[in-house]
Amino acid sequence: MICLVTDRRRLATAIGLPPWEWDRALVQQVEAACDAGVDMVQVREPDLKTADLMALVRSLVNVAAGTGSKVLVNDRLDVALAAHASGVHLKESGFPAQPVRQMVPQGFLIGCSVHSADAAAARRMADYLIAGTVLPTASKTGVEHLGENGLQAIVRAAEGVPVLGIGGLGIPSVPLLTSAGAVGLAAVGAFIPAAGEPLPAFVQKRVTDLRFALESASPHT
Repeated sequence: MICLVTDRRRLATAIGLPPWEWDRALVQQVEAACDAGVDMVQVREPDLKTADLMALVRSLVNVAAGTGSKVLVNDRLDVALAAHASGVHLKESGFPAQPVRQMVPQGFLIGCSVHSADAAAARRMADYLIAGTVLPTASKTGVEHLGENGLQAIVRAAEGVPVLGIGGLGIPSVPLLTSAGAVGLAAVGAFIPAAGEPLPAFVQKRVTDLRFALESASPHT
């Protein structure tokens, strides 16, 4: 599984766009990822006003329509439901999955962030877990890293709930992920090109290359 996590400011800065043009770049990034077959897009823009977040999610839901990619909203269940997103992604410190499950329609995805095996064991009602931070990353400084052993402990505690790793991950990390039992990865920076690189082509190739790496490393292939 491959999950693109959005960060509009980081994206705009990396590709040299002025801040007010982030929306165009973000839609372009997500459209390219969906066209390439990304499994999930997690909209993580916590500082956006509700109306702006709603408009963004609706536009991304439209972009993903018909592709098979799922758009989920970080933390904001109200926005996810109103914008007809495919699901919500809950913080480890937020609502547990079980009561949320009773508030949503059948088929609505519920994901949770976890940082320990104990947290994973408490969130087995989720459809999937994202575990981090696995490796050092510029966006999460000063935090303890799970490494392969910590990620493996979370996978075991999840007891069959799919686990994706997050934090400092890319194509070279795939063997670590599969060895630990994770089904894939979620990432921000892996889907952001350097300045001067064409955004759609970069994102499409990155999704394709990640898919190939995951399928090649899977013990079931």
